Amino acid sequence: MDSIQHALETALGVLPREDLEVLKDTVVVSNHPAESIICHEGDVEYVLYIIQEGNVAFTKKMEHGDQLLGYKSTGEFFGELGVLDHAPRAATVHAISDCTLIEIHEDALDILLARNPSVSRAIMRGITRSMRDTDQITIAKLQFTNEELARANHELAQALEDLRAAQAELLRRERMKRDLEIATQVHKGILPVSFPDIPHFEFAAAARPAREIGGDLYDVININNEQVGLVMADASGKSVQAAIYMAIVKALILSQAQANLSTVEVAHRVHNLLMKVSTAEMFVTVFYANLNYRTRHMSYIRGGHDRPVFYQAASGTTRLLEPPGRFLGLLPNLIVEEDGLTFEPGDVLVCYSDGVTDAVRAADKSMYGLGRLRKIVAREHHRPAQELVDIIVDDVDRFRDGADQPDDLTLLVTKAV
Repeated sequence: MDSIQHALETALGVLPREDLEVLKDTVVVSNHPAESIICHEGDVEYVLYIIQEGNVAFTKKMEHGDQLLGYKSTGEFFGELGVLDHAPRAATVHAISDCTLIEIHEDALDILLARNPSVSRAIMRGITRSMRDTDQITIAKLQFTNEELARANHELAQALEDLRAAQAELLRRERMKRDLEIATQVHKGILPVSFPDIPHFEFAAAARPAREIGGDLYDVININNEQVGLVMADASGKSVQAAIYMAIVKALILSQAQANLSTVEVAHRVHNLLMKVSTAEMFVTVFYANLNYRTRHMSYIRGGHDRPVFYQAASGTTRLLEPPGRFLGLLPNLIVEEDGLTFEPGDVLVCYSDGVTDAVRAADKSMYGLGRLRKIVAREHHRPAQELVDIIVDDVDRFRDGADQPDDLTLLVTKAV
């Protein structure tokens, strides 16, 4: 049995000898190299191809590109539908490997079908197999598409959830930004633009918040025609709440100071009012002094605040003002004690927040400290108040040498002249 007869009978079944002889005389044997196209989708040709040797693939143009329909190999046939219904080729046929094909044209196939019902059955079986293979591929693709759609739906739902979260975060940040702007304006509003112009004394100050919002307060308050109140305070936290809390503290101190009360009475009244409005997380440290600029006498209390540095010109020494006292607005029973001193010309009082003494050096993480502050006050005491403030701030910055500012830096200098 020669190779053509073997290929014909493998594809179409055993044929009578006379039919085989007719077919062998009418068929065309064609060779197609690998990766070549045997026929194109849409071609009109009435030829049945039997694969004598090789493998072919079928593709169809779809919306998103060529779609693989299936494969056939040695002993199988294709092109039968074009012969039976005269329709254009439904797919493009590609040679996957070198292929040898036997081409049976329509006239010869019609004769063969009329004389051999078994050939019709073989062709129908081939059509059925092709349809089944196509169905399986379609089902697999549908399953894959469904899985892709499910994944896409999940990703879309996740993206929607992420979008909502991003929108909520954006709104939160916008509200926070607006709150920060308001709080910053509130904090700036409680700091004095200028100081009272009184005889025998000059005042100067500096305030540099560690963040957008500061939590420190300084002020010189007019009490009457011979007294001013000196205020240095530091609220817990550096939040919007702290800025509002400090505004309340200033309003309370101002109202009580102008009632001609002693420093202890002012502290107790402010403390009692804060206990009614503040939360457990909020409290304030305060240095408050009543300065009589005619007699030069100053009485003062220290409610848990950093100890002010007092330079005495007569002795050329510094000392700390440290009467005992506890934070305001923290515990029910406030403990504060009043002390006093009298200024002489050249004496200097430096009130500060912990942003000065707690400044950290970048190189070795050491702290600026109270000792360094006392030395610079003693060395630069002869300067005008504003120059002394500027010198201290510059010295702190040089000491930090680029390190972050950990806390608000605030100074209030009072100098007797």
